[in-house]
Amino acid sequence: MLNRVTTHTQMRTAQANLQTNLARMAELQERATSLKAINRPSDDPARTADSLTVRAEQRALTQYISNADNADGWLTTADTALSAVTDLLNQVRDVTVQGANTGTLSPAATEALAIRLDSLKDGLLAQANARFLGRTVFAGNSDAGVAFTPGFTFTGTPTASVDRRIGADTTVRVDADGAAVFGQGAASVFALIDTIAGDLRSGAQNVGTHLAAIDLRMKTVLTAQTDVGVRQAQIQKAGDTLVQHKGNLEAQRAGIEDVDLGQAILDLKIQEVSYQAALSVTARVLQPTLMDFLR
Repeated sequence: MLNRVTTHTQMRTAQANLQTNLARMAELQERATSLKAINRPSDDPARTADSLTVRAEQRALTQYISNADNADGWLTTADTALSAVTDLLNQVRDVTVQGANTGTLSPAATEALAIRLDSLKDGLLAQANARFLGRTVFAGNSDAGVAFTPGFTFTGTPTASVDRRIGADTTVRVDADGAAVFGQGAASVFALIDTIAGDLRSGAQNVGTHLAAIDLRMKTVLTAQTDVGVRQAQIQKAGDTLVQHKGNLEAQRAGIEDVDLGQAILDLKIQEVSYQAALSVTARVLQPTLMDFLR
């Protein structure tokens, strides 16, 4: 059995084919202009879902990188301060050793050493109150603006910490416990220096007895600095990994969303040739008939 093909059927089929070709050409023109493989979710729902997943990972990664940079700033500030504290405590020790030579020092020389200790104590207090972006690195959760008041009172909470999340399952502490490093009140390193200066001025006892306490404080500071260095190395290593992962995600996103300009132009030219060929074939097949002139 043969199907009956009329001129009207041919015209409808040709028009449908031309519309399909034209729609495809319009799609390729939009793609070549925007350089995007997906201009709307309906273009490719599956790739759109993949794109949303990758972009969500990129947003989270951007925050992790920002957190790592902030953490590195905190730890760098703490490390610099602890290095300065070590230097100041070495000077305190040197002055104390000089002050222990009670038989060779005049009252004026003894007073000069005491004044030197007062100055070193002020320097230690300034380092203990070191800040990063307005936050005290040795009492990070404190809103007092300083970690230690002039009375050597610690303003933070000894057991509290400031953490930064640098991964889905990774957080790192970025502050240092000022109470553990410097002590508090009468048990602080500042009070110890005041005591040494007071003994020098009064001559009540040989200040050399305080050397062991100074050495213990120096050991505590060096331990804290080592811990800060370990955490900073962890942060920097994580930062390098995050930056590398950022590049991988961007390449993955580009593979899903972006198109190659050369390929897009080539596809468009091929479609234009196809459309022109369809027009030419349609014009030859649908020749005018006698009925077209009798209308």
